[in-house]
Amino acid sequence: MKQASRKRGAGAEIAERLRRRRAEIEQALLTRTYAVSEPPPESGPEYAEGLRVAVAAGVAYALEGIEHGERSAPSVPEALLAQARLAARSGVSLDTVLRRYFAGHVLIDDFMMQEAERTGSLDPAELKRLLRSQAAIVDRLLAAVSQAYTEEAKRRPQSTERQRAERIERLLGGEPLDTSELGYGFDGWHLGILAAGPGADTTLRSLARSLDTRLLTLRREEGTHWAWLGSKRRIDAGEAQTRATRELPPSLVLAIGEAGEGIAGWRLTHRQARAALSVALRGGERAVRYAGVALLASALQDELLRTALHELYLAPLEAERDGGGALRRTLRAYFAAERNVSSTAARMEVDRKTVTSRLFMIEESLGRPIAACAPELETALRLAELAPEPSPQRWESVPRNSPN
Repeated sequence: MKQASRKRGAGAEIAERLRRRRAEIEQALLTRTYAVSEPPPESGPEYAEGLRVAVAAGVAYALEGIEHGERSAPSVPEALLAQARLAARSGVSLDTVLRRYFAGHVLIDDFMMQEAERTGSLDPAELKRLLRSQAAIVDRLLAAVSQAYTEEAKRRPQSTERQRAERIERLLGGEPLDTSELGYGFDGWHLGILAAGPGADTTLRSLARSLDTRLLTLRREEGTHWAWLGSKRRIDAGEAQTRATRELPPSLVLAIGEAGEGIAGWRLTHRQARAALSVALRGGERAVRYAGVALLASALQDELLRTALHELYLAPLEAERDGGGALRRTLRAYFAAERNVSSTAARMEVDRKTVTSRLFMIEESLGRPIAACAPELETALRLAELAPEPSPQRWESVPRNSPN
């Protein structure tokens, strides 16, 4: 009995030490996951977001297993099963999914070995028991993930619509295919659009009619609509954004790419719209154009860049008594006024001297002139204003932020 208690205590101690490094472990796992295989280009931001959620859930599950052992380990988290189903729908192979879990298992074991060495109190027999227990828990996890993936794959009927969807996905992937069955000409100009929320199909058809363009649409299983407007003439993305904003139902969000020519332009404008959707789902605009959020969309996909922008441009302002709130509000007004001090003062209903003083404080905190880092600073501010991306089930009630 005493020996069993000591073993359980060893696992709990290791798990507690690992929880203190949880952020580090999650980042290492996410990096390893992307090293095994990048998400497919057509999977969209919802798949990448799901990977981050799954990694966090996987780390929590592993730590519970280390602490309590195989017999008392919790059930496989639903987030991991949901991501396996999404992988099946997104065309990610089961082999890739399982290789990611194997890579994560090896990484967790490495972290566990590091902490075991640091404690100096774990004898070889206890360490072997912990490793065997983790291997058994991973076997259980892989079986559950494989089952969820396989069941989802079997549920995907090879209907005419599904075959059409696969043809579009393969075209996006660069395969040279016969496009005659799609009823959409790929010569000329294209404008890619992604829509999330109820009423997408009706809105897209109305927009295509109002712009006198052809329409190619594809309803994705995660709840978005992919669409392309086609025309012999160049399509004005700004006009499309204006018209869409007037016609959008309250629950619908639209992301618009830039006009592209030929099959290469058809692919590029879709990628731009997909990137813009990650901003549209988090922000306050109902119809977002890629040209207006290009830097922001890129930053959302790059965790290193997001962290660096905050640390370099926002964290230094937080030393103020109000946490930098007044300085951030001044900067937002300053950028909205195209960096004109008088216009900024009028917007904020303060005098020019107050604005000038705050801008000086900002430059002192940053250690550089605002003019030398304006794009990066504005992007950092806009990132801070964005809400978390809602799950597909909640796209009908996309949250809107009130920046401070």
